[in-house]
Amino acid sequence: MTLTLASWNVNSIKARLPNVLDWLGEAKPDIVCLQEIKTVDEGFPREEIERLGYNIITHGQKTYNGVAILSKFPIEESLPGLPGDESDEQARYLEAVISAPNGPIRVASIYLPNGNPAPGPKYDYKLAWMDRLARHAEELLKLEEALILAGDYNVIPRDSDCWDPEVWEKDALALPQSRAAFDRLKWLGLTEAFEQLDGRAHQYTFYDYQAGRWNKGQGIRIDHLLCSPQAADHLESIEIHKKTRGEPKASDHIPIVGTFSL
Repeated sequence: MTLTLASWNVNSIKARLPNVLDWLGEAKPDIVCLQEIKTVDEGFPREEIERLGYNIITHGQKTYNGVAILSKFPIEESLPGLPGDESDEQARYLEAVISAPNGPIRVASIYLPNGNPAPGPKYDYKLAWMDRLARHAEELLKLEEALILAGDYNVIPRDSDCWDPEVWEKDALALPQSRAAFDRLKWLGLTEAFEQLDGRAHQYTFYDYQAGRWNKGQGIRIDHLLCSPQAADHLESIEIHKKTRGEPKASDHIPIVGTFSL
């Protein structure tokens, strides 16, 4: 059988609920990692999504951040918050083990810090967070299991992943240190799904609301699926569901969907 796993920064689950429900009903992904839900756990619209056949776990925060995982399969265990800094109160990481029909899969929904303005405290936090993520990923890889770290990484991996490199060259999303931290994750043994199966230039997952970026086709690719060897070996396809960005009251991000023979 095949399994589909999606990642989508919804930019407020309450504001985008009709869009999310329509897309879930049409695309029918098996597992969905949501970012920037912008609500506490109690405020997440569980009933509406559960009606579509999903189990739900959330790691929410009032007004800002927040991540969730939806799964058509049982969720056996979960870890809210990225290990490595007990003082970090920002809800940006949620990990779960999911009992898929052909064996367990470990997934994480990631909303990596933006880091702007850079340099500065926000950029220092971004790099420190990425270092924590790398250390945690290194431990997870030792388990030698199917692992997918999905989310909004707020990193533009290559110049060809943005509409104009000169516009982004001093932005925290494209600075050399950000790209190096992202590369470190791959060097651990993680495969970036789009890079493996597609790799084309100018395939974007985010279009800013400002300056008519969507209508001008001026986007960036910052949403990624990073896969362990046990997951990457079963990766069959990767797709950016671009149509969602053109819907009324759309999120500024676009869902990315990986299909795995798991």
